[in-house]
Amino acid sequence: MTSRKVRLSTVTILNLALSSLVLCAGCRDRSASRVQGYVEGEFIYVASPNAGALETLCVQRGTQVNAGEPLFALDNTVEKAARDEAERRLALARANCEDIKKGKRASELEALKAQLEQAREAVALAELEFAREARLARTPGAGVEHDFDRARSLRDQGHQRVAQLEAELKTAQLGAREDQIAAAEAEVRAREAALAKAEWDLSQKSQLAPQTGLVFDTLYGKGEWVAAGRPVVALLPPQNIKVRAFVPEERVGSVCPGTSVEVRVDGIDKSFTGKVSFISPQAEYTPPVIFSQESRSKLVFMIEVVFDANRAANLHPGQPVDVQFGS
Repeated sequence: MTSRKVRLSTVTILNLALSSLVLCAGCRDRSASRVQGYVEGEFIYVASPNAGALETLCVQRGTQVNAGEPLFALDNTVEKAARDEAERRLALARANCEDIKKGKRASELEALKAQLEQAREAVALAELEFAREARLARTPGAGVEHDFDRARSLRDQGHQRVAQLEAELKTAQLGAREDQIAAAEAEVRAREAALAKAEWDLSQKSQLAPQTGLVFDTLYGKGEWVAAGRPVVALLPPQNIKVRAFVPEERVGSVCPGTSVEVRVDGIDKSFTGKVSFISPQAEYTPPVIFSQESRSKLVFMIEVVFDANRAANLHPGQPVDVQFGS
């Protein structure tokens, strides 16, 4: 009887030891599938390409903004003046271009036509004088050769004057030469481009939210001078929130982009489901040249986990997290 009790006690102790080993192994497995990390945010720094004093700051740190809502505006006095000047220069170039395409004004054409009629009347009179002198030149003793030559010269000058005025009238009815018109049209296009640049410069003095997100920080106050290209507002869109964790060397081989993970945050009962989006190709904390069996156990690789925008909005940069991989 006594030996049987001893055998039962021995079996019970072995079962308890085996159960403990299984539980410990399970704990080690769960521990091996869990790594630590932190929440990281990729900020959008909104700036103006032009310098100016901060005239209006439309948002405050910690508020949510939607895409397209105004963020800030700089003083735009200089840009407005440049835009107005470009508009007037464009109007001048267009007027000049239209003007050279036209002929002379009606009154100028009438003056040329009157001069042409006078020249024709003078030619007719010169023709009569020339004919009379020609008849006298054929009559012995009736005239002199000098008068005949003078009449012929006057007639020829009259014809040349008529031809000149006819050419001037024809030219006056035309516009400018093709090269001049092309140059004027090119000037108009150049002025249009200058106006477009002036309007763009003016529009850049006020900035809108490029994406929906959290106003993480405002870097200048109203009235401060902002240099060109210096950010005024830092935005954090929810889709730019991610988790960075460090996976041991023996575990990273089973992780690939797209792997689903559970992320737990202190103080929140529910977990956040995300997917691995990036695995660093470089090991950390040990030299990546020669690995010994001892140093390989210390290697870790950084991974990045992304979430849906609605879930990511509940995470905050800097939070420590635990990343749990599937079994």
